[in-house]
Amino acid sequence: MSDELKCRVADAQDFPRIIGMVRDFYTEDRITYQPALVEPGLRTVLEDERCGAVLLLSSEAVADAGYVTLGWCFSVEQGGRFVLLDELYLAPAARGRGWGRQALALARDWAAGQGAAVIRLEVNHHNARAKSLYLSAGYRDDARDILTLPLVDAVGELHS
Repeated sequence: MSDELKCRVADAQDFPRIIGMVRDFYTEDRITYQPALVEPGLRTVLEDERCGAVLLLSSEAVADAGYVTLGWCFSVEQGGRFVLLDELYLAPAARGRGWGRQALALARDWAAGQGAAVIRLEVNHHNARAKSLYLSAGYRDDARDILTLPLVDAVGELHS
C-alpha cells in the first residue's frame, strides 16, 4: 500500500464529498460555517476553472484524505495573476504522515502549471502548527495584516 498523497481537480459532482470536509475544517479551525456564503462559493470554483480549483486529496490508505482550495487573484505587486491557497484540510486519518507538506507541493505544482508565479495564503493567528508547516515549506511571513470590508449584507459576520 502506497503512502503517497495524490490529487485530482474536483468537479461539481464532488460537492457533497467536499462540503462535509469543509464543515469539519471550519469546526476545527473555529470558522463560522455560513451555508449561504460557503456553499455557492464552493459550487462556483468547482464549476468555473477561471476562478481556480479544488484539489481532492486521496491515497490508497485514505480515500478522502482532504482538499485544497486554490483561487485566482490579481496584484500589481505580485506581477499580475497569482493563486490564493484559500483552504487546506487534511482529514484526521490523513494526519501525521507528512501529507501536509505533500499537499502544499501538489498545490504548488498545480499553480505553476497554470502559469502562476506566486502562491499566497492566510493562516489564523491561533493556528501556530499550520503556520509552522507553511514557513518550513518556503512560505514567508510578509508581516502584513489582512483587512476585510464586507460589501454585501452577509447572513452573519464574515470570518476574520
